Amino acid sequence: MALRTAERLSHLPVYLFDKLDAAKAEVEAGGMNVIDLSVGDPDHPSPDYAVDALRETALDGKNHHYPSFKGLPEYRAAVASWYKRTFHVELDPATEVLSVIGTKGGMSALPLALVNPGEPVLLPNPGYPAYIPGVIMAGGEVVDMKLYPEKNFLPDLTEIPSDVAKAAPMMVLNYPGNPTAAIAPLSFFEEVVAFAKEHDIVVVHDAPYSEAAYDGKRQASFLEAPGAKEVGIEFHSLSKAFNMPGWRIGHACGRAEVIAALGRVKSNLDMGIFKPIQHAGVAALTGSDAFTKARAAEYEERRNALCDGLDRLGWKVNRPEATFFLWTPIPDGTKDSAVFADRVLREAGVLITPGIGFGSNGEGYIRIALTVDVNKLQEVISRLEKSGFTY
Repeated sequence: MALRTAERLSHLPVYLFDKLDAAKAEVEAGGMNVIDLSVGDPDHPSPDYAVDALRETALDGKNHHYPSFKGLPEYRAAVASWYKRTFHVELDPATEVLSVIGTKGGMSALPLALVNPGEPVLLPNPGYPAYIPGVIMAGGEVVDMKLYPEKNFLPDLTEIPSDVAKAAPMMVLNYPGNPTAAIAPLSFFEEVVAFAKEHDIVVVHDAPYSEAAYDGKRQASFLEAPGAKEVGIEFHSLSKAFNMPGWRIGHACGRAEVIAALGRVKSNLDMGIFKPIQHAGVAALTGSDAFTKARAAEYEERRNALCDGLDRLGWKVNRPEATFFLWTPIPDGTKDSAVFADRVLREAGVLITPGIGFGSNGEGYIRIALTVDVNKLQEVISRLEKSGFTY
């Protein structure tokens, strides 16, 4: 009996990093040791105090029951406390904070709450590819907001056609940007709030890299902009800030009606996060900021080492302001990022991400993750030099 799958699956792309994993496995099967700089997966373990909280609370049988999809009151209160301490944003833990099983899951579920079939959804291009499937599953139409370096990778809101703005129920932003590593000023968020109010659009800001900013710079929360809580929400995660990617714990914060709508979808599709993991999240969010500051300083050191080395090879890279990614044009002037990334993998044994994987406007660029130590990055430079990637 042949399997007939739903038509919507034909519209879903193969996940970018599945392709890269397959290419890496092929090269490694040929005997080459690959240095993987493709995925934003922190290389250090989670903080001890989070692990200790998990261990302690997992031993208590009362934490083994079904958790609420909303999140433990303690976790939501810790999120609100962290937002106040970090961004000076006041949140009501009961109505303006919702736990999510990783922000990818939350971002994927939200279109089911906000988007009707055929409605346009504004997404950044280049942008994180995981934003697209949720829109497709909801029957929405992806409309690109093109990001350009000369505009600091901020969308030009005046370029959005008026009919699209009028029809769009939702706009997605992501700063510090993945893959662009750009920072958005608070003044831009203020423009977005005004635009959203004019066109009745829900703004969704994905901000997992906010704590990895360099050179004394800072990424504001979207919710810091006056009126932001009237028009949108912000997703945040413990994956990057606290080295907890595999724990799958994050949160959505902001406009109470949007939080409630997302919660209604979640209550029908999944359960909450295992309670001991939430207690570990509380420990992370209420602990010292020293952990996140130390990680940011280390990524900055890695950025400097990699950029200095690539500049020596003639790459003339763009130094990122934030995130732990380097987003830079292909150094040889060609535009086929998939071909260039494949060459680097097969000739130098270094896995990087082609810009085309982040959308059509990413073509001509590559993304390199800073998720190995300085010594390993120096080995990357050595491999590239020996393999002839000098310009």
